[in-house]
Amino acid sequence: MDLHEIMSTNGTCRYFKPDALADEVLLEVLSAARWAPSGGNRQPVTFVAVQDEGKKAKLKDLYLPIWNEYMESVQAGSQRIGARPKVLEDADHFANHLELIPVHLVVCADLSGVHPTDLELDRLSVVGGASIYPAVQNVLLAARARGLGAALTTLHASVEPQVKSLLQIPAELAVVAVVMLGWPAKAFPKKLTRRPVEEIAFKDTYGHQI
Repeated sequence: MDLHEIMSTNGTCRYFKPDALADEVLLEVLSAARWAPSGGNRQPVTFVAVQDEGKKAKLKDLYLPIWNEYMESVQAGSQRIGARPKVLEDADHFANHLELIPVHLVVCADLSGVHPTDLELDRLSVVGGASIYPAVQNVLLAARARGLGAALTTLHASVEPQVKSLLQIPAELAVVAVVMLGWPAKAFPKKLTRRPVEEIAFKDTYGHQI
């Protein structure tokens, strides 16, 4: 499988088999994170692979109220979504079966190791993620190459204190994402639905096509 095929078929997995992941497979996937770029090569990202049934159940208990609130806002029409109803249905199944997914990979970051250069702008600061999320993307790509399904969620970041307490994560670290990993119960998509390159890439001036 070449890199283009990996990227173009790496959809979010919402249905997982209960089969456990062997440690050597998990380490193989996590090893890919080490090669991601980070500012000054500070490598601020670390991971906690949660496989304990009780802890996974507690992570679900933290996740579900946030998800249910979102679903209620969608059903009330106060939250706009671009996803098709089937996608939302799959995501709801995912949320309500979270504890059955073999690995909850909690992504942590030492924020002293990131250098956001957009703090003074009149918008949300996002640049610091450039030293964090490439490592997460490497994990997602390595998982797909290995035949694993994966789903990236950031909802647990909003309950960071509880997650840190549950997993004894050091105070100086931030919880920035959770990647759910396991063997997929459904086939990978043959191709993802994405905007054409002509709509996202321009030459010299925004809006001028290449």
